[in-house]
Amino acid sequence: MPSRLTLADLPPEELAGVHVLARVDYNVPLSSSGEVGDRTRIEATLPTLRHLSEAGARTVLVSHLGRPEGKPDPDYSLAPVAGVLSELLEREVPFLEDRPGSPELEQSVRSVPDGGLALLENIRFLAGETDNDPELAGALAELGQVFVGDAFGAAHRAHASTVGAAREIRRRGGRAVAGHLMERELRFLGDALADPERPFVALLGGAKISGKIDLIEAILPRVDRLLVGGAMANTFFRALGLGTGASLVEEDRVEMAAELLERGGERLLLPVDCVVAPEIGDDVSTRVVDRTDVQEDDRIADIGPASRELFAQEISGARTVVWNGPMGVFESTPFAAGTRHVALAAAEAADKGSTVVVGGGDSVAAAEMAGVVDRMTHVSTGGGAALDLMAGKTLPGVEVLELAEED
Repeated sequence: MPSRLTLADLPPEELAGVHVLARVDYNVPLSSSGEVGDRTRIEATLPTLRHLSEAGARTVLVSHLGRPEGKPDPDYSLAPVAGVLSELLEREVPFLEDRPGSPELEQSVRSVPDGGLALLENIRFLAGETDNDPELAGALAELGQVFVGDAFGAAHRAHASTVGAAREIRRRGGRAVAGHLMERELRFLGDALADPERPFVALLGGAKISGKIDLIEAILPRVDRLLVGGAMANTFFRALGLGTGASLVEEDRVEMAAELLERGGERLLLPVDCVVAPEIGDDVSTRVVDRTDVQEDDRIADIGPASRELFAQEISGARTVVWNGPMGVFESTPFAAGTRHVALAAAEAADKGSTVVVGGGDSVAAAEMAGVVDRMTHVSTGGGAALDLMAGKTLPGVEVLELAEED
């Protein structure tokens, strides 16, 4: 992927006193009482926000939260996020509820001081957002002479706030650059994987092959080892002719799994043993069995002890590790050991200087559960965007940003 201009590439005079529209990703969980349940995505944008503030920019932040179906819904309001931002930045971050294009919002934005920031209400309260409506994109473009794309988690969506507004700002002679978070995501999920230090090991888990087939197709020719765990390993077991009992299997993907096994050869490594139970739950009796000895009523829910050691050994010898997806039903205590074991192995590899990238979604939650998030080289804030980028797909929210000049 060609490199993009970043916030760091803009000279200070291009930001001082200038209105900036910054697309961030504050799609965070809210509790039943309306409090932010996880601040990770908000905290990840702080380097960009501080850069803009210290440069004297007058910044308007735009984000979505949830799927309010194009109409206002108090359950999806970003008001709680404005409070968290004010706390983290130790300054008031006004919350602007008027819609883009209205005189009221124009007046509020005009009153943002040099170095100040304000947060718009959930942009998905407007139906034109997900349709990349030109009128909404134009109204957003009125709010800034510079567009800063820092919403990596939404970069795979061609929406008005991720693509349309940036394109319109550029059409009017403005700039569109990547924020610090976006730059870091592109560097570790894109550039680093294009030319990884070897040995290069990928660890993939989760429930389905179908959700990650593009990633598997893209990464298999590049890795030295591809370790497969989670329920998706069951489909590979079936392709080997092994019994999987009552476990989750994608029957329509068995033939595909067989093709991947043939192409991967010794580079594709599956679990050699499994933790099974009659059902999935927190209070069940489990057994460890060889992968050739799964019984008719067994449900495979984690990788076994021998597989944990096998995977950990491969990870410890790697110089680049990409991890996406848990090894089992890690939310349930009886089936959490496999995921925790590989998380610790990945953290130890990072401690020794290897590049370890955790690719969004459940794998981030698993790393948090194991208490090793801070030890990883990079933990992605994107789910679908991370998968798409690692699979070599084009991200609309990245493509719209200015290209960096070639050295």
